[in-house]
Amino acid sequence: METLASIESFVRSAETSSFSAAARLLGLTPAAISKNVATLEGKLGVRLFQRSTRRLTLTEAGEAFLLEVSGGLDTVQAALANASRNRGQPSGTLKVSLAFAFGRQYILPLLTDFIAKYPDIQPDWRFENRQVDLINEGIDVAIGGGIELSPGVVARELARPHMVLVASPAFLADKKMPKVLADVSAWDAIVRRSSNTGRIQPWQLRNKNNEQDMVEPKARVILNDPEAICNAVLMDVGIALVPMPHVRNYLQDGSLIRLLPKWYGDVGPLAIYFSSAKLLPAKTRVFVDFIVEHFRHEDLAKKFSAF
Repeated sequence: METLASIESFVRSAETSSFSAAARLLGLTPAAISKNVATLEGKLGVRLFQRSTRRLTLTEAGEAFLLEVSGGLDTVQAALANASRNRGQPSGTLKVSLAFAFGRQYILPLLTDFIAKYPDIQPDWRFENRQVDLINEGIDVAIGGGIELSPGVVARELARPHMVLVASPAFLADKKMPKVLADVSAWDAIVRRSSNTGRIQPWQLRNKNNEQDMVEPKARVILNDPEAICNAVLMDVGIALVPMPHVRNYLQDGSLIRLLPKWYGDVGPLAIYFSSAKLLPAKTRVFVDFIVEHFRHEDLAKKFSAF
């Protein structure tokens, strides 16, 4: 196992070009990573890195060694993780990245059932509205939309949510219900700033006939979180274009009203992201299956649709 630890330290250092970054991934100190790599170099009798104060650079021997061992290392690590099945249950720390509002509303309520079913797995869930790098940050699973499919990552689609126009009954009290999109362009609106790009997201809409149109909203308030936007609409601040997962409960209880129900916006697929390794760790595999089955059983793909 000492040699395996040295090889893992080398591979992660090569992938990140840094002993410090590798240390963060492996939960060690940079000094321990450097010592492991030096031990490996001593056993092999070759120098694997050219070291400088700024970054690590692979030597020719290091590049050749990396090609030979990196894929095998992932397979061995997955095999070790899956060996826990011989004790009856998958185990280990499961690092999951979740969007704030969506994660709290739809994934966190599943926690009790998941840990009851898999008592040897320790959930380490991070609620964050940002793009994550699963491989370099050591994250097992991410649930969300628009995450870049970097090398080594795959996505399994869960649903294709739509966005709908909504307003509160009090906000509509002195207004006529709109009949066409142009009717709402002069109303105060709550618009969203993308947490990833920093840009105001436009209101691009379509209908069942695949006709497309765009509304230039009169921005009264700018927010960057869909749940905060829903709360602002409930406060009678203005209208908003909000994803169905965040607004469906408010539409069901009547606290918000959908406007122009023939029109909706696309937000792209909602997916669960994980490593593309052939031998997936058991803790990751059972969590992915657990979430996919929950979406199927609750028919969330249909519930997140505008129709």
